[in-house]
Amino acid sequence: MKTICLYFEIHQIIHLKRYRFFDIGTDHYYYDDYENERSISDIAERSYMPALNTLHEMIKENGKYFKVAFSLSGVGIEQLEMHAPQVLEKLQELNETGCVEFLAEPYSHGLSSLINAECFAADVKKQMAKMKEYFGQTPKVLRNSSLIYSDDIGLQAAEMGFKGMLTEGAKHVLGWKSPHYVYNCALAPNLKLLLRDVKLSDDISLRFNNPEWEGYPLFADNYVNEIASHPEESQIINIFMELSALGIAQPLSSNILEFLRAIPACAKAKGITFSTPTEICMKTKSVGALDVPDTLSWVDEERDVSCWLGNPMQREAFHKLYGVADRVRIANDSKINLDWDYLQASNNFRFMTTKPSNVGLDRGIYSSPFDAFTNYMNILGDFLSRVNSLYPEDIDNDQLESLLTTIRNQGEEIEMQEKEISRLQAKLEKVESKKAKTESVKAPVKKAAPKKAAAPKAAPAKKAESKKAAPEKKPAAKKAPAKKAEKKG
Repeated sequence: MKTICLYFEIHQIIHLKRYRFFDIGTDHYYYDDYENERSISDIAERSYMPALNTLHEMIKENGKYFKVAFSLSGVGIEQLEMHAPQVLEKLQELNETGCVEFLAEPYSHGLSSLINAECFAADVKKQMAKMKEYFGQTPKVLRNSSLIYSDDIGLQAAEMGFKGMLTEGAKHVLGWKSPHYVYNCALAPNLKLLLRDVKLSDDISLRFNNPEWEGYPLFADNYVNEIASHPEESQIINIFMELSALGIAQPLSSNILEFLRAIPACAKAKGITFSTPTEICMKTKSVGALDVPDTLSWVDEERDVSCWLGNPMQREAFHKLYGVADRVRIANDSKINLDWDYLQASNNFRFMTTKPSNVGLDRGIYSSPFDAFTNYMNILGDFLSRVNSLYPEDIDNDQLESLLTTIRNQGEEIEMQEKEISRLQAKLEKVESKKAKTESVKAPVKKAAPKKAAAPKAAPAKKAESKKAAPEKKPAAKKAPAKKAEKKG
């Protein structure tokens, strides 16, 4: 039986303000609040709210049959808190249905997995804490920024305790293999991999409203028929996209939401189910390892990381930023940490790309990649000077490494203590549950016992009185059985 895994990414592009060289050292606020509010409010009104309302209605109409997954970056949540809190409220309503799963991803929606393992782990754990705060869920499946994945990243994800990870079903990686199966990380067999079906996902997110596309117009029954036509051995159909595809990339006037709403009924008629990523990872066995020695993503035709690191400008900005990652972690300054999260956001490097893109690229306030690079480096220069000012000028790398090792050891000790506390809590809950079951079994016996002993106790009482009044009679032989009955009760 085939199952559909439907997943949506919710991430906000963070717009930096125009920051001139003469601002360095005088103005430490880097964000274009007007543009951020304008863009987020627009996306919330034209896409997020209509799409989430439709998904909520689909759950109400189909009950536990229909399921969906989301991932949100931490910086995206912060922007929604400020400019579109109704989106978060709607997501909480969806969460209450029990048909929604929230995934882990880097808090910054950044690229730390490509350069600094400790930074990446901290980024993901921070986002997981946010998911727990908002939705009461501790994510078990990881979705890296833009589905970035490699064998090494998969190994780290497994070491962090994740059951599965989402990535791209890229042809140059799969070869003759199909994305409709569950695979596992080549370096960590216990980490399941769910691969996006590129065609079925892009049919909705990129081509749905294109009258020149040969599949236009696309109807829900035809879409589901294509899924059903795959070989019977096919297990999983992973349909992953940005939520903004519903309303922005594909306008509401195209009837994209009506199309989406009709899919569950068509799927049910074909015996196709819906599952969350965790359900798939827990129930479905891997058919084998997937070797991904080189990093892939879901962006552009190459499906690699060249859209962020493809030219010298991007690489210079990238390495300068992560060159102070250890110092930022050691400082643990609230204002520095906030700017650190926002400066890591991958769109900052995407704006600098010189590659042509088949899906188009909105550069925001920038007129060119060189304009984006200049502005970012001005801001980064100020940020670096603030980070470096937190340490004495004569502090060397060995001292920094010593501080970092101490912090790392403390973190590992705290993590071990938290695991031990969790283990003891689970053990205590198991003991209490066993005790409660035992008491519930014994309870009826204790209640029944006094009823059986009640009659014998009443009879001896009267006989005892008669014994005092007429001692010449010998009732002793009748008294003994009463005592025995009392002991049995």
